[in-house]
Amino acid sequence: MILTDQQILAEIERGTILIEPYDRSCLGTNSYDVHLGRYLATYRDAVLDARKHNEIDVFEIPKEGFVLQPGTLYLGVTDEYTETHAHVPFLEGKSSVGRLGIDIHATAGKGDIGFCNTWTLEISVSMPVRVYYNMPVGQLIYFTVQGDVENFYNRKPNAKYNERTNKPVESMMWKNKF
Repeated sequence: MILTDQQILAEIERGTILIEPYDRSCLGTNSYDVHLGRYLATYRDAVLDARKHNEIDVFEIPKEGFVLQPGTLYLGVTDEYTETHAHVPFLEGKSSVGRLGIDIHATAGKGDIGFCNTWTLEISVSMPVRVYYNMPVGQLIYFTVQGDVENFYNRKPNAKYNERTNKPVESMMWKNKF
């Protein structure tokens, strides 16, 4: 079941959902709009290796915006820091962003209960498009869960994305055993 606007507000009051900064006008019927953060990143190497730490170059989006190019994977970040302690958050792109040919995530739309951070976006475009800091890019949807949780994400010793940041975070796949 997806939380409605009133349920999201009630969970914020309870402290099970935290959104910083929070703006009431960003609350939709059953979602909360999030915005593109100040930073983007690209990988340094043309060929990525799943067993290697692939380093990124982080840069600030200029005031005049930045033109994303097809064929390049950009890592972005939400301006909002979120905490979700009792629900499963999903991040989806806004339809207006999709209609510009922008995909904001490749596969990582679902968060875990206990996720506490900004959201790294895996951005790709179908044609050149200029983006701006603080433009609406996505919406968070919250799902209820049944049963007790044993392993909250922010308490897992092997969680790779717990360090609070306002910058995009590169893949940590290389930390897995395979």
